[in-house]
Amino acid sequence: MNSLKHAGAGMDRRYFLTASAAIGGGLVVSLATGPLGHVAAATPAATAFQPDASVTIGSDGLVSFTLPLVEMGQGTYTSIPMLIAEELEVPLSQVRIVHAPSNPKLFTNPLLGVQATGGSTAVRAAWEPMRKAGASARTMLVAAAARTWNVPPASCRATRATVVHTPTGRVLGYGALAQRAAKEAVPEQVELKAPSQYRLIGTPAKRLDLSGKVNGSAVFGIDVRLPGMKIAAVAACPVFGGKLASVDDTKARAVAGVRQIVKLDDAVAVIADHNGAARKGLAALQIQWDEGANAKFSTEVWAGQLKEASKGRGVSAAKIGNVDAALAAAAVKVQAEYWAPNLAHATLEPMNCTVHWRKTECEVWLGTQALARAQEGVSRVTGLPVDKVIVHNHLIGGGFGRRLDVDYVEQAALIARQVEGPVKVIWSREEDMQHDVYRPFWYDQLSAALDASGKPTAFRHRVIGSSVVARWIPAWMKDGLDPDAVDAAQSPYEFENIDVEYVRHEPPPPLTTGFWRGVGPTHNAFVVEGFIDELANAAKQDPMAFRRALLARQPRVMAVLDQVAQRSGWGTPLPARCGRGVALLAKESWESILAQVVEVQVGNDGLLTIKRITSALDCGQMINPDGVTAQVQGATVFGLTAALYGNITFKDGRVVQSNFHDYQMVRMNEVSPMDISLITNHEKPGGMGEIGTTLVAPALVNAIHAATGVRLRKLPIDTDLLKLT
Repeated sequence: MNSLKHAGAGMDRRYFLTASAAIGGGLVVSLATGPLGHVAAATPAATAFQPDASVTIGSDGLVSFTLPLVEMGQGTYTSIPMLIAEELEVPLSQVRIVHAPSNPKLFTNPLLGVQATGGSTAVRAAWEPMRKAGASARTMLVAAAARTWNVPPASCRATRATVVHTPTGRVLGYGALAQRAAKEAVPEQVELKAPSQYRLIGTPAKRLDLSGKVNGSAVFGIDVRLPGMKIAAVAACPVFGGKLASVDDTKARAVAGVRQIVKLDDAVAVIADHNGAARKGLAALQIQWDEGANAKFSTEVWAGQLKEASKGRGVSAAKIGNVDAALAAAAVKVQAEYWAPNLAHATLEPMNCTVHWRKTECEVWLGTQALARAQEGVSRVTGLPVDKVIVHNHLIGGGFGRRLDVDYVEQAALIARQVEGPVKVIWSREEDMQHDVYRPFWYDQLSAALDASGKPTAFRHRVIGSSVVARWIPAWMKDGLDPDAVDAAQSPYEFENIDVEYVRHEPPPPLTTGFWRGVGPTHNAFVVEGFIDELANAAKQDPMAFRRALLARQPRVMAVLDQVAQRSGWGTPLPARCGRGVALLAKESWESILAQVVEVQVGNDGLLTIKRITSALDCGQMINPDGVTAQVQGATVFGLTAALYGNITFKDGRVVQSNFHDYQMVRMNEVSPMDISLITNHEKPGGMGEIGTTLVAPALVNAIHAATGVRLRKLPIDTDLLKLT
């Protein structure tokens, strides 16, 4: 998810703090963000205040941190505690994480305007507020120690969860000071450390959630166990928009362990004592579906609709100069069409949700990126007031934007309404693959003008596809423009004349498209960076040099491009049928810059071998460099999977793909060596969750062109086109 800075309009990072005595005698320092222009009074409270983030220091000295952002493998549960620990002067090992409850008033992500984790916003949203919370707690602990010793606070310093009186060497631990510190006035202003003073920020840190994931003690949504809990296996109509016509459950009810059959408008679920019985019972059902109006829908039909929609007028995303005049005067005109397919999320942990319906209230256990949205969804489908829906969040075994949607949560709630006691609904891999919320299917038209010297004078880009933003949060749309779909308008390249336009076309309802780890940029980077390469070829210029000429006033971006060129050996000779391709993304709303070079070898039989992937990254101030490197590695593999294999297709209203045999993942032996260069500076942190997915596809197709002369404008890569004939 990206371009979400638009959602934060009207929000800022100002904060207020309160302090109170925690249960058992400790210090609670609470922080909350508020709307622009609103900062609450900073006064001690008699009881703990539930905030955007709470730092609780117990009498045992342990620091508990209520984190309003979720952990789905990206390292949030390590990097954000590092911000607190840095300013609080405690070892990272002394921090304990607590999942935040659903409360959009208190836990709103200030960059999104909603309680959610996505859009590469976690560290960026936490950067200043979390450090201020830690610094405020430290200041209060020092003040409490100084008052205890009757000495000036300036003569005391905090270090490793203690306060030391420097002249005498006296020491008090945070645990001993916590209750007294809660009585201190909350500082109105705190001085944050300078980068030269950092002890944790910018240093490699071991993941705080790692041991639990290794020893099996970590609890994901799918791991929830409750007394008397039943398991539900579910089958929804394979044709989107279809309904359940009838079901013969005679054989299913005869399966040992099967307790109940639940029917919904568009699905049927088997409730059993355990997963095996539920699956066996589901397989025994004889189901008749009413396939409805979409039974003839297909990918080919959708592609035809996009083509037809492209004939209409769109909404302007960027307009500079006169593109039409520049194209008319061009020495060389270049035109191209690109296609980017629907993609599934294919998370390792399939969709699941546990619900206990009690008539007057409902309790829910799951892993979600949007806790409040899940709570609201259950309220909507059950008719219960929001405050009667209690939601417990857990670790997430892969989100990638899928768990920003709550369709599976609402379905589980509807099933649970008909079941006595708690029931865990687990989608099979097939159900998950064929009822996903897919990345949009996009069709792009591009044209550009070059003058006699090969300099580009005009650039036109028309994006045709559906709008995730319009469905997920309509308030982010402005004048019909989806800022995510047309993030190509944020390109760092400078053209005298620019025209970027968005033509919205939606598939037939209820088929919906959703956020997918990078969303707009994963499509736009492929299109724009592929087309920039085409312009370089038309101008008979080196693709790296061609890009540099368009970045003359972008020194920070240029430095990243130069770094990847140097590290990749750009320009050095390669054997026949080998090539290098480059791609660049400087994402304004992510505040990060990435360049990648992919080196390939293409056999005469079309066999594609990726020899090396080189990345250079400037994401501003790194919190945990190991986490940054891991993000680039994982996201690159994710993007490579999509480039080589990702393709969700429709036939007869159904998704054709069903599991990893026909929606393939990149295997370990297909992943090439990666050289990742991290550029160190102290600019404000940029987002890292998604940028790594965006560039491997365009760099790969550019490398293939360099090796073979074949220009690929459609994903996934068709290696049959690479064979020598």
